[in-house]
Amino acid sequence: MIERISNSMAESDDTGKRKRNDNDTNTVLELDYKVFNDPIHGHIEIHPLCMKIIDTPEFQRLRYLKQLGACYYVFPGASHNRFEHSIGVCHLAGEMVCRLQKQQPELGVTDEDVLCVKIAGLCHDLGHGPFSHLYDGKFIPLVVSESKWTHEEASIQMFDHLIEKNNLEKDFLEYNLTFKEREFIKELINGPSDDKDKGSDKKKYLYEIVANKRNSVDVDKFDYFARDSYMLGIKNNFDHNRFMRFCRVIEDEYDEKRICIRDKEAENLYEMFHTRKTLHSRAYQHAVTQAVESMIVDALIIADKCETFTFLGTDK
Repeated sequence: MIERISNSMAESDDTGKRKRNDNDTNTVLELDYKVFNDPIHGHIEIHPLCMKIIDTPEFQRLRYLKQLGACYYVFPGASHNRFEHSIGVCHLAGEMVCRLQKQQPELGVTDEDVLCVKIAGLCHDLGHGPFSHLYDGKFIPLVVSESKWTHEEASIQMFDHLIEKNNLEKDFLEYNLTFKEREFIKELINGPSDDKDKGSDKKKYLYEIVANKRNSVDVDKFDYFARDSYMLGIKNNFDHNRFMRFCRVIEDEYDEKRICIRDKEAENLYEMFHTRKTLHSRAYQHAVTQAVESMIVDALIIADKCETFTFLGTDK
């Protein structure tokens, strides 16, 4: 279910968009949001620029990519797709960065930073191929052994293509997201660039929200642990909402700002890694799942060698 947030109680400009109210305590851009009723996170608000991205064919393609690939042939409940997972990550990314913005105003997190992190969460899986990780983890290495192609790199390429193909550059500029911010979004998806002239000089701790290269604790995992467990019927004891409530940005021994948690939250974090281990052993690496994946890879290899295809019921 999708609902449009009523702006009847808010002051609006001539375009009908909600204007920023000086008495508004919210720190994010309060505009023409839409509300999704998600089975995992409940009612979540989606920024209008994120809706522009969602409404593109490139993003709608994610409706047809199973989140767990061949697991669906073993666990009938695992029918969820990359589409809803990406929206869930967008939501959690926004929740975490907004909490940091509100609780630690000295960090200087801007509304543009918040929007960039949300978009990175939304677009982080744009580059996935058929059957998700089976495609880049098993199929590609067999047909192009020298390739170092990853779905993260493909997500960045698809992100650029999405903006160009759907003429979204002007929409990004409407929310003060220039070329520099778009590069920042791509870095949030695949890690910071080594090219300082090309990359962004944004706050380092923001790179730990969507795709944490430092310790792998990020909102991408928060969503798929909760979503996969729910759809597979496997218990998940990790409380990602509690984790986000108690996280703070502090300086480490190298004087670099990092996202950290209190020592008393260690048990909750242990539960996250235990959930990961359980999902891998009981579902992702299930013996029958592996067997089905092998058959799918064999079929893809045969299809890759075909120059033409004949469809049933047609002469072509």
